Amino acid sequence: MTRSDLIDALAARFTALTRADADAAVKLILETLNTTLAAGNRVEIRGFGSFGLNLRKPRIGRNPKSGEKVEVPAKFVPHFKSGKELQERVDYPKAVARKVA
Repeated sequence: MTRSDLIDALAARFTALTRADADAAVKLILETLNTTLAAGNRVEIRGFGSFGLNLRKPRIGRNPKSGEKVEVPAKFVPHFKSGKELQERVDYPKAVARKVA
């Protein structure tokens, strides 16, 4: 699903919202998520999952072209952990298939 698919689904589900309103709502949610993570905070959406930051330690890497060693600095990377409800919904078809087999 793309961002525009999400906007279309939101506008279709809530007929009082125009597509422009749905676009503004999705944009606000994503901007808030981005600024919260950029500030170093965690975002938790119950039943869906949580977004956080993981610290990658500095390391020595290699330039793939020349093969020379390169220092890679420490950095934070975004991380998503699915919630229990989402995990169960995603795994449900697999559980049904296991019971049938």
